[in-house]
Amino acid sequence: MSYKLEYKTISFGLDPTTRQPTQGIAGNFYIPSYQRGYRWTKDEVTKLLDDIWESGGEPYSLQPIVVKGLGSGSWELIDGQQRLTTLWILLRFMQKGTIPYSLEYETRPESLTYLQNIDAGRSTDNIDFFHIYQAYATIAAWFVNKMGAPYQQFLIDEMFRFLSTSVRIIWYEVPEAEKPIPLFTRLNQGRIPLTDSELIKAVLLANIEKVKSGRETEVAAQWDGIERDLQRDDIWAFVASRNYHDHTRGTRIDLLLDTLAKKPATGARRYHTFDALQNEAQASSLEFWKKIVALHAQIMGWFEEPRWHNKIGFLVACGKSLGDILLLSQGQGKQAFEKALVVRINETLNIKADDLGDLSYENSSAKTTLQRLLLLFNVEICRERFPFKEHVDTRWSLEHVHAQNAQDLTRAEQWQVWLQEHENALQTIRSGSNDTEIDSLTDEIGEATQRLADSQFRREQFNDLSGRIQRTLSGGLLAEADHGIRNLALLSHGANAALSNAVFEVKRQKVLEMDKRGDYIPMATRNVFLKYYSPADRLQLHFWSPADKDAYFLAIKDTLNKAGYLK
Repeated sequence: MSYKLEYKTISFGLDPTTRQPTQGIAGNFYIPSYQRGYRWTKDEVTKLLDDIWESGGEPYSLQPIVVKGLGSGSWELIDGQQRLTTLWILLRFMQKGTIPYSLEYETRPESLTYLQNIDAGRSTDNIDFFHIYQAYATIAAWFVNKMGAPYQQFLIDEMFRFLSTSVRIIWYEVPEAEKPIPLFTRLNQGRIPLTDSELIKAVLLANIEKVKSGRETEVAAQWDGIERDLQRDDIWAFVASRNYHDHTRGTRIDLLLDTLAKKPATGARRYHTFDALQNEAQASSLEFWKKIVALHAQIMGWFEEPRWHNKIGFLVACGKSLGDILLLSQGQGKQAFEKALVVRINETLNIKADDLGDLSYENSSAKTTLQRLLLLFNVEICRERFPFKEHVDTRWSLEHVHAQNAQDLTRAEQWQVWLQEHENALQTIRSGSNDTEIDSLTDEIGEATQRLADSQFRREQFNDLSGRIQRTLSGGLLAEADHGIRNLALLSHGANAALSNAVFEVKRQKVLEMDKRGDYIPMATRNVFLKYYSPADRLQLHFWSPADKDAYFLAIKDTLNKAGYLK
């Protein structure tokens, strides 16, 4: 037998859409010794009741019940004891007829007796009785308090109607050969629930086996192949939006299924994807599988072509979903699709070329635009596929190429590190003509370091000395702080913290050290500190001059404007 997966309502009634009888939960559920007793608290019970009520009679799926058949209408309950027990207590409270299923405990037979006669006086006999009684009391209080005592019977009738017609559990029946303890451990270690993709796979393979026996083995192998492709970080990073980069996710094929199910990025109900696709996977299993294969092929085609890969990857980094990109591509030829991507990037940035110079780091509303512009500049100058995997799960921030905020430092240990770093930078700009100035500053740094150790160095003294050091390291000029894009580059947050409050030469040396270590540095950031954009006839290796800023700014503006990304 293969895996079997279907919906079951909690009790028996009529489907409100088809007017056909619903299949409720029935039989005897055996709870083996490897499971703990009933432990749901008031919070879990209340949430279950609220979820059922708020479903309002619309189809609503509770988490799966995982069972293995024991024969004669009996089931080993592998996962779902807490839900199934709570539902049993709820049905008992509502007193709407005989409860069609029963619970049997391998090591706690007295719990079954107590369920059938819940008694406050015995609730302290053991921990299981305590939680069972607390759940019963919570349910009783909920029906009184939800709308008031006069509405209690109305609530009971409505809730029972929901449980009989529209609220269902996902019934997941495993083969008799399945070993229950390892499966129970996986599902309960860290509370890893069955995912939409696992549920869809079970439905798909079971129904393909019925339609074309033997084909399910081939489909299972193809499914694993798609998953292996998506497990490649370079593929995953360019196509999966940030909310999918959660290391607790077991599988990545969920992205394809969520896209086919048109799952919203936020606010989707639990098992939205399974609910949306289950009927199609069951009724047209082979055609449904072709859709998954086609979407995978589409992604791989985009990945292999750098001009598509880079544009799509940027849009995804800006929060666009695979579904958004797929919608853009529908009915489009290659050139039309590429043009549509350019238009969407233009709309996402929403910035005129003439307004680039007005964007300021000090304006919080402009920071996102600045980060996107610098990321796109890095993407655009990359001749091959841009390494989006280096940007995933890393906090990127804007770094001043040449900082002029040493006066923001307020602690002695910060002053000492700043002075040591800038003393090293002073030695790199010796040219013979400035030896006297550098020697004098070096002596002052040595004296300041000694006085710092004796706690005799004050903030105003540091500000004076740091100002003169900055002037020397800025070619004799000490202009006002520049927070525009011409003085900004993209760096990881950790690297930014290590480089902040330093002048260009100090940062240049550190960037080179990082580069030698093999740290990832965005190409444009690396180019800036290597003076790649600076005019050759005015090249000053150790300073970040107005001419350097202008050349860098022009490179950004021309590159993005030529590509059609600016308005």
